[in-house]
Amino acid sequence: MRHITLISTGGTIEKTYDERAGTLSNARSIVPRMLRRLKIVDTTINTVQLLSKDSLDLTDQDRQRIAHTVITVLDQPDCDGIVILHGTDTLAVTGDLLEQNISTPRVPIILTGAMRPYEMKRSDALQNLNEAIFATGVLAPGVYCVVHGRALRFPGVYKDHARGTFATADDEKRS
Repeated sequence: MRHITLISTGGTIEKTYDERAGTLSNARSIVPRMLRRLKIVDTTINTVQLLSKDSLDLTDQDRQRIAHTVITVLDQPDCDGIVILHGTDTLAVTGDLLEQNISTPRVPIILTGAMRPYEMKRSDALQNLNEAIFATGVLAPGVYCVVHGRALRFPGVYKDHARGTFATADDEKRS
């Protein structure tokens, strides 16, 4: 049995539509709804609702809180992987911070998010969540961004706005 901890920080992946205000916001976690849609075998997922913010609103203190939570989870002997749901606009900032502050993680630490909220049509949220959970069982220990069928290791990951995904400097060399 694998034991995964999923840390939710908000971001586009968890935004919900408020019919009264006509806006998308991080009002409440929708992680349980998302997880119910997945068939995950021989894996327990412990969820930690840490924050509920758009990543553009995250502060340095919020990022330190994320790092502290990851370090605390890593101290648990039954932890086989960590998934962090995060807004895509500053996901790379948090990934770089984790990579710098956790020099030798003993398990994969996966950051993922979505370009479109889970509640919208053509959302990449469920795909990215499923891939991130899967990645905890196949990647070597380290800090990664897992989205759109790819696992990118930190440092050097960035949001490629033109392509609507994440990339590394190696991607630019191949173009």
